[in-house]
Amino acid sequence: MKILVIGDIVGRPGRQIIHELLHGLRRQYTIDLVIANGENAAGGFGLTVKTSRELLRNGIDVLTSGNHIWAQKEIIPHLDDDDMPIVRPLNYPPGVPGRGYLTVGEVMVVNLLGRTFMDSYDCPFRAMDALLAGLEKKPPVIMVDFHAEATSEKIAMGRYLDGRVSAVVGTHTHVGTIDTKILPGGTAYVTDIGMTGPSDSIIGDEPEGIMQRFLTRMPHPLSVGKGKPTLDAVLVEVDTNTGRATGIERITREAEG
Repeated sequence: MKILVIGDIVGRPGRQIIHELLHGLRRQYTIDLVIANGENAAGGFGLTVKTSRELLRNGIDVLTSGNHIWAQKEIIPHLDDDDMPIVRPLNYPPGVPGRGYLTVGEVMVVNLLGRTFMDSYDCPFRAMDALLAGLEKKPPVIMVDFHAEATSEKIAMGRYLDGRVSAVVGTHTHVGTIDTKILPGGTAYVTDIGMTGPSDSIIGDEPEGIMQRFLTRMPHPLSVGKGKPTLDAVLVEVDTNTGRATGIERITREAEG
């Protein structure tokens, strides 16, 4: 099985390149499933119903998220809808809307949030332990999007889940890392996939606003950056008989226009 996992989609430029290129990538690589982190797809913060449906219509099968999942209030009532395959982080406290994992065919997609340099969430390691222990029937393939800030925490999660899931892929920092690998137990891993959004930006935002925040330490309005969009993704190949990954490769594309 071939699974494409797309890094954080940022605003209209990110959605634009998905529209332009994803159907072609699915055909080129004979991809079976596409997972994408969409928590920045609506104007740089959160998901709306409209942007979610646009991304799903353009070839994405499951949308994962992160700490901005609540930014657009209108999506919250739809997080449990069957026709909205959106996953919010598993390790939010019990009782919040939405689901922390979703099974599509032979594949379970899990979303986790890191805690280092971020907010106070439930432990992602123990949340994943509880999920795996509670499964009545373990799906052949388990893909984990670990939305976290610290590289050390991401690497630790990859090692912790090695041999128990098919892949642990990092999102959130919007800067791709060069450490795609298969861990000793057969789990595909990368610390961060990168960003699908405007290349002329600072992690997706207009540079001026970000620089003013650093220079003045004062709040400054942020807006989605401009320039030719790029798409960052990893293609993971998994043996569905064993659940072990057999390959992981980085895929990067620029918009054609």
